[in-house]
Amino acid sequence: MGPHAVGTGAAAVGLSVAGGTLAEPGSAAPYLIEARNLKKYFPIKRGLFSRVVGHVKAVDDVSFGVREGETFGLVGESGCGKSTLGRVMLNLKSATAGEVRFEGRNIHALGPREMRELREEMQIIFQDPMGSLNPRFLVRDLIGEPLKLHTKLSSAAIDDRVVQLMELVGLDATRRNRYPHEFSGGQRQRIGIARAIALEPKFIVADEAVSALDVSVQSQVLNLMMKLQEELGLTYLFIAHGLNDVRHISNRIGVMYLGKMVEVADTDALFAKPLHPYTQVLLSAIPQPTLRGKRERIVLQGDVPSPANPPSGCRFHTRCPFAQERCRAEEPALLEAAPGRQVACHFPLA
Repeated sequence: MGPHAVGTGAAAVGLSVAGGTLAEPGSAAPYLIEARNLKKYFPIKRGLFSRVVGHVKAVDDVSFGVREGETFGLVGESGCGKSTLGRVMLNLKSATAGEVRFEGRNIHALGPREMRELREEMQIIFQDPMGSLNPRFLVRDLIGEPLKLHTKLSSAAIDDRVVQLMELVGLDATRRNRYPHEFSGGQRQRIGIARAIALEPKFIVADEAVSALDVSVQSQVLNLMMKLQEELGLTYLFIAHGLNDVRHISNRIGVMYLGKMVEVADTDALFAKPLHPYTQVLLSAIPQPTLRGKRERIVLQGDVPSPANPPSGCRFHTRCPFAQERCRAEEPALLEAAPGRQVACHFPLA
């Protein structure tokens, strides 16, 4: 059953609906969650005594925010640090330096009890719907587990809520006594989404949530996520490999390269005119349905540098067709190029 077949709204199935309207592109609404100079380094150890000889700089001094009710798309090549960033934003991984502020509170400074309470407000949807679901659990137990851990609802009330959640994500609730392997990939991802929204969170990290699905199923799951966002007032950090995956769901997009944020812009503005050469490369990789207005594919030369030993200056200069001497010597800061638009490039595209 596709998302458009869901006939019940959030209020009809007993879930509360957030007040207010969704954030609009270019909105000056305050951030629900914000990264400030965030770093996450992984030590490289060698030898008998595991001596630290260096660090993998997965996330290196990243600052950005996500406004309440909006979807912030985060894109970049494999290994750029986007998934690590998502986990640090949820405090699933500790930060090496910097802060993550959720509704004004630095979540990495919270104690275990405070963080446990905050878990109800922050959830994640994983890339692999099968790998993220315990194959030994019935679907009703998978969806109901957060309710058992964080609420005092009776078993009967939890089962009622599971039925409501399954109907909300377009699943047949009569199949709740089955195991995950008895569902298709798209249905399993719907189970993961139902589990993520069970506690009515405000913020959800979707870590390449549709990349493992067929193209036709991807669109159904994206439509479902947008429907849930409108009905429940959700805020998403939507992580994906390419720009095409985030275009239709995102209000704003951030582009990462080798642990750094290189461009942030409203979705329409970024697709109309990318300012960073790496964004231009990602844009050129989007398949064109017709020859009319076809973009020229830009193929980068060379391999992605190691995050354990990134290039000096601009990290993209070793592959950038427009690199100059300044790019090799001086690291560009992420600066405002226009209202609501930032780019880290000494020579942004005209």
